[in-house]
Amino acid sequence: MSELLRKPSGSTGKVHDITVDSARGPKAPDWGFVGFGLYRLKAGETVAEQTGDREVILVMVEGKATVSAEGVDFGEQGERMNVFEQVPPHSVYIPNDTSWTATATTDCTIGVCTAPGNGGHKARVLPTPQKVTRGKGANTRYIFPIAMEESDVADSLLVTEVFTPQGNWSSYPPHRHDEDNYPDMTYLEETYYHRLNPDQGYGHQRVFTEDGALDETISMNSHDVVLVPKGHHPCGAPYGYEMYYLNVMAGPMRKWRFQNHPDHDWIAQRDAG
Repeated sequence: MSELLRKPSGSTGKVHDITVDSARGPKAPDWGFVGFGLYRLKAGETVAEQTGDREVILVMVEGKATVSAEGVDFGEQGERMNVFEQVPPHSVYIPNDTSWTATATTDCTIGVCTAPGNGGHKARVLPTPQKVTRGKGANTRYIFPIAMEESDVADSLLVTEVFTPQGNWSSYPPHRHDEDNYPDMTYLEETYYHRLNPDQGYGHQRVFTEDGALDETISMNSHDVVLVPKGHHPCGAPYGYEMYYLNVMAGPMRKWRFQNHPDHDWIAQRDAG
């Protein structure tokens, strides 16, 4: 199994706990920014964490929970009971050097997106994102930009959700953001938390560099996480299975600048015409 594919540790509790240290490996030796955790809670269960030097965005993937942070009670968060309803997500920002608590009021799934924080933002409920359609034809997908650079809501984190219809592609044409060379490109590590509908489905993601030093084609199932330390990283949803993923990105600069693969950039140029 690819070291870039992280399977959940179970079906309840904290099933993912990907830290900077645990993400590092031969394929990702320089990983230093993004962390990702995932809780699958039963109604009535409570979890609490200290943020340390990390800022956090909690994403209510599905279900509902009451959330408090930095001494503030934000009440019940969450609306969609199944992620594939495509109802806009509820999300809460929590700064570094504080703590948060969540109590499930229904069975729920909570994404814990983390990156280095510098105290630049207060704990708050994030604005509800509007759905954006991107791409054409079999490259069409639907986006909820939870915390992208257009909104000044975080120190480091960039977070978004993507819904890819059955038979379609996303993160496509293949593109990369693995050089600290602003404004042409920014270095951003990235994690993909995947879901498939129906749940027994699978999808494909290829992570590859243009020189071939990294080239992994990964088949992922619901609740798997794929790490993207560098290179291009397109996803494909097989016929019959709708794909969702929650993206977390972070790097030295909170800007998303990427370059398409030179062999496939013609697709983007054609679709932009």
